[in-house]
Amino acid sequence: MNTLLKIALFFCLVFNFSCSTDNESNTENIQPKNYKYLALGDSYTIGQSVCESCRFPIQLQDSISKHINTIDTFQTTIVAQTGWTTNNLKTAITNQNLTNNYDLVTLLIGVNNQYQNTPFTVYEQEFPELVTIAIQKAKGKKENVIVVSIPDYAYTPFGGGNTTISTQIDTYNTFAENYCIQNNITFVEITDITRMGLAQANLVASDALHPSTIAYTKFVERILPKAKIKLGL
Repeated sequence: MNTLLKIALFFCLVFNFSCSTDNESNTENIQPKNYKYLALGDSYTIGQSVCESCRFPIQLQDSISKHINTIDTFQTTIVAQTGWTTNNLKTAITNQNLTNNYDLVTLLIGVNNQYQNTPFTVYEQEFPELVTIAIQKAKGKKENVIVVSIPDYAYTPFGGGNTTISTQIDTYNTFAENYCIQNNITFVEITDITRMGLAQANLVASDALHPSTIAYTKFVERILPKAKIKLGL
């Protein structure tokens, strides 16, 4: 083997070894991410009358999981219960002593204030308080928070097309949306989806009141793009 060939072979071996070492080092340096999501709300968040994997926070989790690395994890915490008002949710958050390191927080609350005929002034006071709490839980970053509009149960067999319900729900949603706009917080409108409930029976769960799995899938289609941006995906 002549001298030039030996030198060329030497440099090839060194180069290949260096590349191999760098690749192994890069692989070792990749740290898995643990995304944490907190869903705050009431029956619409806990998914009354649908399966556990059918409720919108879990459907959102499943959708987001398709966009993260295989070594990453996505953890969902749900603080919600059927019948909860804004006050009930505030109390529950306090009692659970949640951490302040969530990468994403959704808030959907208010229908039970309306249903229980709670004075609207209570919502005007407590909704902003809950948004502030949501921001605290989202690492203190309002850009990590998504507020979801209140569904309209007037468009269900239970609601029977009661226009008074719709008018009151509009009042709640208008206040929430305006507050979010004024404070640069993401607001996702899903109420119009639920207002197809009487025309499209498959959007209503078997209890004739709450959204169905299909309706929640439509919610997620609107929430997902916003959530991906917030998670940097």
